[in-house]
Amino acid sequence: MTWSKINKPEDITAELIHSYRLYLNRLEDNSGATLKRSTQNYHLIAIRSFLKYLSKRDIKSLACEKIEIGKNPAHEIEFLDGAEVERLLNSANGQDVKALRDRAILELLFSAGLRVSELVHINRDQINLERQEFSVRGKGDKIRIVFISDTAKNSIEKYLAKRQDIDPALFIRYSNKKIGEDPETKRLTPRSVQRIVKSYAAAAGIVKDVHPHTIRHSFATDLLSNGADIRSVQTMLGHSSITTTQIYTHVTNEQLKDIHKKFHGKANS
Repeated sequence: MTWSKINKPEDITAELIHSYRLYLNRLEDNSGATLKRSTQNYHLIAIRSFLKYLSKRDIKSLACEKIEIGKNPAHEIEFLDGAEVERLLNSANGQDVKALRDRAILELLFSAGLRVSELVHINRDQINLERQEFSVRGKGDKIRIVFISDTAKNSIEKYLAKRQDIDPALFIRYSNKKIGEDPETKRLTPRSVQRIVKSYAAAAGIVKDVHPHTIRHSFATDLLSNGADIRSVQTMLGHSSITTTQIYTHVTNEQLKDIHKKFHGKANS
């Protein structure tokens, strides 16, 4: 209530909230840039939560439903096209255990559309190479089945055949172990995988900012552009809501454009 200079909850009105919205819209951060819509929304969400708190305690004030949260502008996702994916995968072409591990990581990320947090928690005994599938525990502790392509299977088999350790983790690091370090830390971390992906993207001459989630986006884009329905893609990505999967409408929009071009107006031709 400092900004508004009011002292009582009942003084919070729709007009006051409107003025506060204008204030947030013009407010600049330390760099001189105006606040992002998402940041403005955080402030409004905090006020709504406060009003909800007042309502639960029968303290008279503005109804929280009166404060509408503005929609964040849709952001375009970055993904790799087919040629870029191929260049990325082929950039990991060494035959030592580290290079084979990296190729297996890249192949599996693209084959299964995994989150990096899911990838690093996979153990060797989870992978069923014969059936070319395995289960992962994703967000919200939800388990889903993911699938392994023939090329990913081949890469994993080559990598595992080269390993000479008994560590349960599927992907481990090969740098020197630090004194007093917990053996469990031999498992690759999400940050390590990010560095690996970025390194091979640079080696492949890809100028985009490539990270593990870019490969996940590329997986979904590839499925949709080849005819998969969005509900199936939702299941394979482990999205609890179809709304999350709809960020990939750039693909379906292009398909609709092609259909429109192919069929619309044919009766008049």
